[in-house]
Amino acid sequence: MANDIRTGVIGFGLAGRIFHSAVIAETPGLELACIVQRKGDDAAKAHPGVKICRSIEEMLQDETIRLVVVGTPSDVHFEHALQCLRAGRNVLIDKPFTLTSDEAQQLIDEARKQGVLVTAYQNRRWDGSFMTLKQVLASGVLGRVVSYESHFDRFRELPRLDVWRENGGPGGGTLFDLGAHLIDQAGALFGDPESIWADVRIDREGAVVDDAFDILLKFTGVTAMLRATTIAAKPGPQFVVHGTKGSFVKWGLDPQEDALRAGAKFSDAGFGEEPESQWGELYIPGEPVRKIKTAAGDYRGIYANVRDAIQETSKLEVTPEQAWRTTRLIELARQSSAEGRRLAFRR
Repeated sequence: MANDIRTGVIGFGLAGRIFHSAVIAETPGLELACIVQRKGDDAAKAHPGVKICRSIEEMLQDETIRLVVVGTPSDVHFEHALQCLRAGRNVLIDKPFTLTSDEAQQLIDEARKQGVLVTAYQNRRWDGSFMTLKQVLASGVLGRVVSYESHFDRFRELPRLDVWRENGGPGGGTLFDLGAHLIDQAGALFGDPESIWADVRIDREGAVVDDAFDILLKFTGVTAMLRATTIAAKPGPQFVVHGTKGSFVKWGLDPQEDALRAGAKFSDAGFGEEPESQWGELYIPGEPVRKIKTAAGDYRGIYANVRDAIQETSKLEVTPEQAWRTTRLIELARQSSAEGRRLAFRR
């Protein structure tokens, strides 16, 4: 459509291919106008008719592109985002937002200077399970929440030393990858924590970057434990929440990533829906256990929100200040783990 926001994507690896180009192409009000792929023809084959550029500079020559998505490896997020912000473009950055909180603040300052938007791709807020958890909490059925536990467990015995996330270079490791999601979700629910304690470690033989972590966040009245590992033959529950009136337990991860990897589309019947076997369970003393149907997840939601924020018809869901908070907490998690002590969080 003539009024669609023309969008460019930098990078066509897993993030650019699955989580960005494919989602943008199916989000009303956005037009996938350009993909920057420095070499190869994968993007051209996947999206015929979309302009393929070999450099960011070439993409930025098209002044009709209003939104740029940074889907490159984590260690160049800051460099690429800053370049696009200075060119006056709205920017969405795949997580992690940046590798340091100082870099995150520089991007926030530049966006304000240019009068444009900058945000992080925290798509897991649009997991059906997280959307359902928010509904349960909002209903008040659990009473006052006192304990929150979140897992992101996988099993892969052998490290993949041939990929950038695991080869020991900057920006790799499970904390930057999965930790960014879990920290963001906890912050979205409870705000700024008071303190953090963490154990960030390597559990697999031969691994050269962190592949597991435990993070304890203390919020006012709520204790949150965030956990991830790459050697969970039996994954833990995704969410365990205890309140003064009851508990909510949810097993299984959102199906959208696997569906998109397999070539499914958001328009397919049943996309984003979970089988009843993975629905959460509500435990209220004196009452039968109640199954809570998982809402259908839809990663297009984050792009629809960015679209509306650019058009100034809605507030941005994932604010740059929240992206800074997640980045800062990742820094503090590493420091806490190295020093073996709990650290205060301050803005």
